[in-house]
Order: sequence, then structure tokens, then C-alpha cells
Amino acid sequence: MAELRVGIAGYGVVGRRRREVVDSDPRLRLVAVCDRTFLEDGEFDDGVVFRTDYRRLIDEPLDLLLVCMTNDMAAEVSAAGLAAGLHVFCEKPPGRTLEELEMVIAEERRSPGLKLMYGFNHRYHDSVRDGLALLEAGDLGRVISLRALYGKAKLVTFDQPDWRTRRATAGGGVLLDQGIHMVDLMRLFGGEFKEVHSFVSNDHWGYDVEDNAYALMRTGDGVVGSLVSSATQWRHRFSLEVNLERGGLTLGGLITGTKSYGAETLAVVHANPDADRGDPREHLTRYNQDLSWARELDAFANCILEDGSVVNGSSDDALATMKLVFRIYFADPAWRAEHGIADPRH
Repeated sequence: MAELRVGIAGYGVVGRRRREVVDSDPRLRLVAVCDRTFLEDGEFDDGVVFRTDYRRLIDEPLDLLLVCMTNDMAAEVSAAGLAAGLHVFCEKPPGRTLEELEMVIAEERRSPGLKLMYGFNHRYHDSVRDGLALLEAGDLGRVISLRALYGKAKLVTFDQPDWRTRRATAGGGVLLDQGIHMVDLMRLFGGEFKEVHSFVSNDHWGYDVEDNAYALMRTGDGVVGSLVSSATQWRHRFSLEVNLERGGLTLGGLITGTKSYGAETLAVVHANPDADRGDPREHLTRYNQDLSWARELDAFANCILEDGSVVNGSSDDALATMKLVFRIYFADPAWRAEHGIADPRH
């Protein structure tokens, strides 16, 4: 069996969790990590080397680079990895701006033999996979509308570093950091949104990044989607409702490392046009295991070893999702003027 030598750039909470997946996959072998918190270069007891600078990391004998850096470094390190001849997996968001992502994509095009994948991890959750399968089966008809809420209580939670509150480092607030997952799922279930209206604010926490974003959007064929991305949701919530011609799907809760979003469930409703009480038959599935992290890296390893295409989390996916995120920012005239956000459609 072929073995891929792995380096992890950014060895914080996410980087360490990625290591757990790498260590559990016989096709992957961790060679080196880097993090700015290391005082000097060295080696762990198990032989994995650690570096203080990503440039020293990509000089190691690697095949695959996992980028788990802060937003201001994500694009720079991803592009450097590709330029060094490495396959690259980068966590979301792809960068602080569209321009940063486009710079990475330009490097990707100069290296057609390399694979680039972005970590839209929610696509690999069971509720999402099962919901998409039901949608694609077609028994419930076409999508009419979507209603989405993804919210947490603060911009900085669970003792994570506070760089997420600084625009220069993060590029954006709750919408770019967490809401981007929901934006990606709304595209996946509803299609490409052409018309966008929004309100974006930082009225509560007062940082220079948003703590709430509200959007109302419509696709070219009339699917309407509403989104709330919030850092003032005191009880953490994840909810995506998909209303279809002959029923509906409700994805509720999410199994995460924080365990704060409640049980992950998928409710499937089959409409009864002859009933007038609005209480149709419903089937509820409850999930109790999160295999998304392992599935995600497994899919990327398969792409590399079998020379396949990236299906979920390609640079095209990332660019389309980032464009929609920045269209939501741009659609609020006050937010656009204050932060100098250019029209992402051009």
C-alpha cells in the first residue's frame, strides 16, 4: 500500500485533531509539524519533527501538507505548499479575501498534477450525506426554499485564541469563520444564489468584525434561502430546513468536538396534500457518531493515490462559497461602505 508523508502547518486544536486522523490511517504517516508556539525546532519522542516556521516544514520530505493556520496565513502557506510540489489540504476559510484564494488557485493551475482540497467538513456529516441522498432521489420533488441558522454565543469560545476578533488576521467575523459552512450547505442543497439582500452588524460585541449576519437570497430558478449567522446565539444552534414540493428535510444539531450543538438529527417529512392540519408523517433519524474528519481525509488520500478529482471541497467549491459570503457582506450598503468591500461578482 502506498504511503503519503504528511506535514501539518499549524499545530493547535485543529492541527492536533487532524493528527489523530492521520495516525489512524495506514496510508498516511506524519513526518513533521510546525507552529509559532514552538520556541525552537526539535523532534518529538515518536520521531515527528517540529518546526517554528512553515518554510522549514515544507523543506521536509513530504507528499501532503495540511494547512491549519490562522486566516491571514492560510492562502500564503497553501500556495507555498503547491509551489513546493505538495498536495495541499487547507481548512476553511480559504483566506481572508477572494483575492487570496484566487492567488492559490493560480498556483494550483501551474501545478496540474497536484491536488488541492478545502475543509468544508460539514459535507461529510451523516445528516448532510443522508439528506442529500434523499434530495437527489427526487421523491420529494424540487426545492422550494431553505431556512438556515448557525449560531454560537461569542466570537471567541472554548478558550480559543482571540485572533478571530481582529479583521487584519481573520478577514471577517462569524459569517466567514462559522457561517461559511452553512453558506456552503445552502449552495449544495439549493443551488447558486443570484440575488442577495443582507444586514450585517457588530452591534453587540463591538469588534471590527461582524457578530451577526442576516441574508435573504434567491437562485435563478426561484429557490429562496434565508440565513442567520450569529455570535449572539446563547444556546448554540445548527439548523437547516429544506422545503420541497412533496415534503421537507430538517437537519438539526451537529456532533462537534464542543458537543454544544445538541444531538445531530435528520427529520424527513412527507407532505399529505389531502390533510389540512399541517402535521404530516415524519421520520426522525438520530446520529451518535462523527466520522466526518476521517471521511474527509480518506477522500483526499483516495484522490491523491488514485489520481481522482476532488469532489467535495474543490477550489471551485471554495471560490463559489467565498463569493457568496462576500456577496452577503457587499449587499449591506453600510457594511460595504465602512469596510471597503468590492463587488465579488466582478
